[in-house]
Amino acid sequence: MQSAQAAPKSIATGLALAIAGAIAFSGKAIIVKLAYRYPEVDAVSLIMLRMSMALPFFLAIVWWTGPRARRRGKDVVALTTRDKLGILGLGITGYYLASFLDFAGLAYISASLERLILYLNPTLVVLLGMALYGKKVTLPQGVGMAISYGGVLLVFGHEVTLAGGHVALGAALVLGSAISYALYLSYSGELVQRLGSLRLVGLATSVACVLCIAQFVLLRPLDTAFAVAPEVLWLSLLNATACTVVPVLMVMMAIERIGSGLAAQVGMVGPMSTILMGVLLLDEPMNLWVVAGTVLVLLGVYVVSSRR
Repeated sequence: MQSAQAAPKSIATGLALAIAGAIAFSGKAIIVKLAYRYPEVDAVSLIMLRMSMALPFFLAIVWWTGPRARRRGKDVVALTTRDKLGILGLGITGYYLASFLDFAGLAYISASLERLILYLNPTLVVLLGMALYGKKVTLPQGVGMAISYGGVLLVFGHEVTLAGGHVALGAALVLGSAISYALYLSYSGELVQRLGSLRLVGLATSVACVLCIAQFVLLRPLDTAFAVAPEVLWLSLLNATACTVVPVLMVMMAIERIGSGLAAQVGMVGPMSTILMGVLLLDEPMNLWVVAGTVLVLLGVYVVSSRR
């Protein structure tokens, strides 16, 4: 009787964690757009602030899943040279390059369009599978991708008429971010199986944090690192914790309870939450174009994900 009651409770907890994680992840774009209202910040400084504040948390994850796990008597796989190179590559594509391109693109496009472009990830993974591994795209997958890209083009076309050519640059940067993260997803499978998802996330994000800090050191004067408005520092701290570390842990715990497939489907609340927060906090428009584009993207992603 207790086990029968425990299962529904675990599923309910998993669903709640997946929803909360998706909403927290989607808040990143809102925070970045709010920070861009201060003239002294740019993508290089914002990504440095976010990652430097998140680094201690990710190092703690590395410690918990590595040395601490050994002390608890758990079998921890030793890192080989190949593992280290793989972690470096995934840190570059999945968290450093993807994050930097996303932050840069948000300077030119709305948070709503940014989230819709990033939500094309499942379709990009399918296309990369076709290009890299020769996997065939089924007819339903092709239809789903066409629907998704049609939705993004709908919102993109509307923003171009309102904001001009800079929207194309912003959309291209965010699309580059989505492609970079799709590469991470395509190549992370073997390492996830070998090291575990939480350990891999801790290691790869720690690499990305160091790269973002090094980028700032190379491109900007050191004395300007924290010479920004106090509001920007608070926004960056919120971004590093509530929109980076916390949702990573929430989604991982959700996957443990309900599986990756259901967690991904629940994550579809992300674009809608971004749009709602954009309307409430950024005064972005809620119009028929955005709603129709969002519905098409979510429908297309659902079709692609359910046929994989």
